[in-house]
Amino acid sequence: MKVIFDPETDTLSLIFREDKIAESDEIREGIIIDYSKEGKIVAMEILDASEQISEPQGIFYELKSKEKAVA
Repeated sequence: MKVIFDPETDTLSLIFREDKIAESDEIREGIIIDYSKEGKIVAMEILDASEQISEPQGIFYELKSKEKAVA
């Protein structure tokens, strides 16, 4: 996965897979999801990112454990 913030266009792109985009859908104003021809999500783009995200120029990455909690 790739995360790209372009301060010039104020756009945040999340690229999930290297695949050709066959279709795009604006699910809400300024949030665009790109799909492959198989219907898998390829990328997500957030327009006016500095208005939507508290720190678009920084990123915190966390990997959750696969272990299940015991009840």
